[in-house]
Amino acid sequence: MKITSIDVYDFAKCLNYDDCAPICIRINTDEGISGFGEVGLAYGDAHYAGVGIVRDFGQLIIGMDPLNIEAIREKLFRTTFWGMGGGTVINAGMSAIDIALWDIKGKYFNVPVYQMIGGKTNDKIRAYASQIQFDWDLEEAALIQPEDYAMAARKAIAEGYTAVKVDPIGYSENGTWQRAVQDPKWRTRGQLPQNVLKMVRARLKAIRDVSETLDIIIELHAFTDTSTAIQLANYVDDLNIMYYEEPVHPLNPVSMREIKENIKIPVASGERIYGRLGYRPFFEARALDVIQPDVCLCGGITETKKVCDMADTYDIKVQVHVCGGPISQAAALHVEATLPNFLIHEQHSYGLKEGLISTCKYNYAPDKNGNLTVPELPGIGQEINEETMAKTWVYTIE
Repeated sequence: MKITSIDVYDFAKCLNYDDCAPICIRINTDEGISGFGEVGLAYGDAHYAGVGIVRDFGQLIIGMDPLNIEAIREKLFRTTFWGMGGGTVINAGMSAIDIALWDIKGKYFNVPVYQMIGGKTNDKIRAYASQIQFDWDLEEAALIQPEDYAMAARKAIAEGYTAVKVDPIGYSENGTWQRAVQDPKWRTRGQLPQNVLKMVRARLKAIRDVSETLDIIIELHAFTDTSTAIQLANYVDDLNIMYYEEPVHPLNPVSMREIKENIKIPVASGERIYGRLGYRPFFEARALDVIQPDVCLCGGITETKKVCDMADTYDIKVQVHVCGGPISQAAALHVEATLPNFLIHEQHSYGLKEGLISTCKYNYAPDKNGNLTVPELPGIGQEINEETMAKTWVYTIE
């Protein structure tokens, strides 16, 4: 079997959705089997770089046997010059290709991917409602007041979730979302002023008051620095927080360890850490309690599984990061189903949006108890539907 062509699908046109526009690929073969993958750049400001990297790397694997996944990974890693340099865009392109290759392999052998990477460790995959500061509803909203955060938590609980994730510092008191240029009245680096501390605590306390048993994950998107992350964690640790995500710049294990050593809440990070080489210093420094590799950014199913197994030797738990389209979610479920050190699955608020769900054939949603199961179809068990292919931008590599 040989790879004959690769189609790159840019969902931005068909969704008209600024916050989440996945880039997906389909690798085609001379035996009529195709596999789907996703570039992990559905959000942030690197969208067209994601399209471009697949165009660059895709042409190098035409004619190769798609079943030789490690050989293809080695070619992209070692012979492209930039492959060994890594980084977000390089790894995103390699990830999409790798996922699509596993999809082909599963279809070729007529088994779901999880069976080929170790089999099930987890029959039920517990999920949490992610990013409830955007509300937990079909339409996104900027939540400001503590009572709004409580209402979003109630919506998630009503759907069966037993855990939520929230960024309590992302929106300022006037509704501005934090970026590189900060609202001077909502300072999150250096030292947190009293108005920020009190509002953040009030938002978290409102969620805690909804339920004593609800697990609360704090997300900070690295808006804080080392000192403010420590300051904030110690101000709210009596609220029984499950873990503390990306409290500081995601590529500095020394800063992450300083935070870990000075707070009581477990520390998590990973969506902006890539591959074994990226995670190694965090493991060796004992800087993280929970890792969050994104299958569409970490190097695909192949590399993510290796990272998660490596984490297990350090007694570190795994929550695969999911913030993209339905293909991203399916790939994550296959990895998570196999992990003895699996902790919880991320069900992002983007996953509620009907426009995003309808781009693919299947909708894998949590049940009434907030649990998912891994897809049992051959391959990853997810494909772009014909309607989406017809209306989105497509670039074909032959």
